[in-house]
Amino acid sequence: MTGHHAGPRSSSSGDAETAATDVSTDATDDALEHALESLRAGEPILVHDAADREGETDLIYHADAVTPDAVARLRNDAGGLVCVALGHEIAETFDLPFYADEIDHPAAADHELGYDDRSSFSLTVNHRDTYTGITDADRSKTIQALGEAATEPAAVDFAEAFRVPGHVHLLKAAPDLLAQREGHTELGVALADAADRSPAVVVCEMLDDETGGALDPADARAYADRYDLAYLEASSVLERLG
Repeated sequence: MTGHHAGPRSSSSGDAETAATDVSTDATDDALEHALESLRAGEPILVHDAADREGETDLIYHADAVTPDAVARLRNDAGGLVCVALGHEIAETFDLPFYADEIDHPAAADHELGYDDRSSFSLTVNHRDTYTGITDADRSKTIQALGEAATEPAAVDFAEAFRVPGHVHLLKAAPDLLAQREGHTELGVALADAADRSPAVVVCEMLDDETGGALDPADARAYADRYDLAYLEASSVLERLG
């Protein structure tokens, strides 16, 4: 009789599987460390959430590092909505609400999101020293000021520094971060925390110029490889930081 023998696995087979697992774990650790070092150095990273969630890859910077050139990259290479995600306690210190809780309009009721229980959107802001607020220089000023404010929130009069409405969308992270919600808001803030940076990051969805939809993860990874940027799957972030 021919075919596979169904007896016990050889030790060499088990050793090979263990070695493969170790290599996979090492690769995940290396990718995460690359991402953390990038955030510390002011460089962008890419994070894909999951196919059964939004199925999107976001280009993420720490807020402190968002120069006018970075804003240009976000709108040209990513193309989605440029948002600043803030840690929940920071947002609470600034008295920032969830947007849907503050709007008395029928359209704000009965959200039926296919990927989550609620949106993390808060207010939209401009720094008071900007003009229209939409230029690369203006958005950079607003975003960097938000990053600075998140470093020492108790010392900041938010209404004195920022005006509403504006051109930078604020996102308010869940109180328990990844234990409670697995969105790019929480992924970005958790990575900033792990990198010992203030909990303020810019997230922007990467879109496909040809289809208009979310950039395919393989294309996002190719973009990361082309520019030597860190690329992470949310599953690996959850495994290490969740």
